[in-house]
Amino acid sequence: MQTRVIQVDPDILGGTPVFSGTRVPVESLFWHLEKGITIDAFLDDFPSVSREQAVAVIELAARLFQRKDIAQTLYETAA
Repeated sequence: MQTRVIQVDPDILGGTPVFSGTRVPVESLFWHLEKGITIDAFLDDFPSVSREQAVAVIELAARLFQRKDIAQTLYETAA
């Protein structure tokens, strides 16, 4: 059985997407990576997030960029 790695609940950080079972915003992982901070350092900063959750979110983002309809929208938005 696959569990959700991202949770969106209006009662948790106003509906900000978080790692399931935590109050850690998914955005914080990408912020860390953008700043050159390693996944290990991110996990040290947020021990309630498992390595499996962090990797699953990165894999999910990669799959989104593989979808032509989503990728085109993202590219147009970023331009």
